[in-house]
Amino acid sequence: MAPFSTPSIHGVLPVEAGLFDHSNLHQTGSFLRRLVMTKRNLSPPGHLETTSSQSGQRSEPSGLSQLPLSPNISKCCGSDMVPKRDSLGCQCVYPIKIELLLVNISSNPDWNMFLEQFAYQLGLRVSQIELINFFMVSISGLNISMDITPHKGLSFVASEASAINSSLVMHTVHLNPSLLGNYQLLNFTWFRPLEMSEAPASAASPAAAPSNIVSTPEAVATLRKSTRPGLVLFTGVGAFLLMAAIIATVVIRSRTSRRKKCNKYFDAAAKQMTPETFPASSGSLRLPASTRFLTYDELKTATNNFESSCILGEGGFGRVFKGRLGDGTPVAIKRLSNCGQQGDKEFLVEVEMLSRLHHRNLVKLVGYYTNRDSENLLCYELVPNGSLESWLHGPLGLNCPLDWDTRMKIALDAARGLAYLHEDSQPSVIHRDFKASNILLENNFHAKVSDFGLAKHAPEGRTNYLSTRVMGTFGYVAPEYAMTGHLLVKSDVYSYGVVLLELLTGRKPVDMSRSCGQENLVTWARPILTDRDRLDELADHRLKGNYPREDFSRVCTIAAACVAPEASQRPTMGEVVQSLKMVQRAAATELHRQCSIVVHPRQQAFESDASSSMFSSGPYSTFDNNEFINGTLVYSEDLQEGR
Repeated sequence: MAPFSTPSIHGVLPVEAGLFDHSNLHQTGSFLRRLVMTKRNLSPPGHLETTSSQSGQRSEPSGLSQLPLSPNISKCCGSDMVPKRDSLGCQCVYPIKIELLLVNISSNPDWNMFLEQFAYQLGLRVSQIELINFFMVSISGLNISMDITPHKGLSFVASEASAINSSLVMHTVHLNPSLLGNYQLLNFTWFRPLEMSEAPASAASPAAAPSNIVSTPEAVATLRKSTRPGLVLFTGVGAFLLMAAIIATVVIRSRTSRRKKCNKYFDAAAKQMTPETFPASSGSLRLPASTRFLTYDELKTATNNFESSCILGEGGFGRVFKGRLGDGTPVAIKRLSNCGQQGDKEFLVEVEMLSRLHHRNLVKLVGYYTNRDSENLLCYELVPNGSLESWLHGPLGLNCPLDWDTRMKIALDAARGLAYLHEDSQPSVIHRDFKASNILLENNFHAKVSDFGLAKHAPEGRTNYLSTRVMGTFGYVAPEYAMTGHLLVKSDVYSYGVVLLELLTGRKPVDMSRSCGQENLVTWARPILTDRDRLDELADHRLKGNYPREDFSRVCTIAAACVAPEASQRPTMGEVVQSLKMVQRAAATELHRQCSIVVHPRQQAFESDASSSMFSSGPYSTFDNNEFINGTLVYSEDLQEGR
């Protein structure tokens, strides 16, 4: 038996099982990316709060008691085989084992309808599917395991297994909303028999000839008959080698043709993306002169031939190198991997986006390059002080943790960058992958938003966009986008709220090392955010209590509004910017007031307006109206770019 598995989050595989890892689907566009070998132990998905179906600690929905689990599997079959359903006797086959996470299941689901829809859309019969086990995940989630047996033959062929896996990964199986809200493939294991290897020694070893050979016509005929198997074997081996040579030739020519097509695509892209020929129609702006089409030699020289010591970081997209151009400009060069439609699309999107988006809180694109070796290269300004993630959760912040004022500076800068994308660019841009690792810091800790490969234009005149594939990073993705595919500008606001909670608490969005119930940052923090008396529980211990309590409370209110479950309850990023500026001004006013009491006790530093508040309306307008001063004080930097 040779199992091939494609786990999506936390797969459950037999020991010594091989798996195809597709954890970065959105970067390749393929559901089979690369072959790796691993060993894993049986465990529920680690990132979610689970409740075993046998624990008895939580009451199950009534419908779960009717889950049509199959009886105990007979032991008449060998390892990794199961008896075929409705077969006479003990007919054993190799199954496909699937583990699914069902989200927002009905309290009394119709499992027969579920099996019928599931089987029909996968091109299967209901009799081919057997439900093996289940356990509860959180309140409305269910983890189920099932076996799918082949209708004909001993096992599924590769094309059938690939089609089933692709349908589940790409969510082309649509189930009745009355049954469940969504589903996710956690594990996919395809079992098949080992291929029988040739045994040439036994095949090529005819029976020993007698020691005494009689030269008679009958003996000659017998000898000729005994040599025929050897001749057949020799002919078969020769035919096999000839066939292998033909196949190798076809494969080489096919790859060469594919490389030529890829090069033609890059030639066309390079021609289209040069400043002289970039189209000004179709809603795209002409590339500014500041965005250069760089040569490969320039980038190669800048990074000392892409030396490993110049690597700043690495991700699913490729590697980022630190370099210096010929004119002395320090740069960061992203070397994208793979020639394919999805990779090319992300490259062109990022070039087009950054070539027309200019803001002091967005990373600037210096230049770009495409070549005939199926490579895409992007050259950015160098932001030298690392990412916010490395300062909050990595080595940079161990010896010198960020203080309160620095965290608020970063929060305001990141909010300004997102507000510019949502409200000041035309058309509006949804980032889709806003997170701490995509917030880069300068030496003075001013923040810049980076990585626009997944960004999308918000359609004009529409409040949402239905995405066929959910993209982003787990822990930052808004619930409405994860569950339904509806992408809103408020989806970015949720991601910003998660980052703001990271700044307040110093915790990761998802940390499985935490105790039960505290693994997910938003789930843990949300009830505390609504209780003023418990807000100190949220504070990062590395702050050592050195933060203004009132300001901390106000920022907690902003974070609570941003991570509201319903998108309609979240503020816009423009409102978030104004609220954070009001927090800063309130702190400045308090400091000035204290100084005024000493110098001029009767002089008032700023005028206040009792009508101002954190948010004009909504469930999170929790502060008294007189807590915030009027926004009459406008910083000069805000006059420059409207923020």
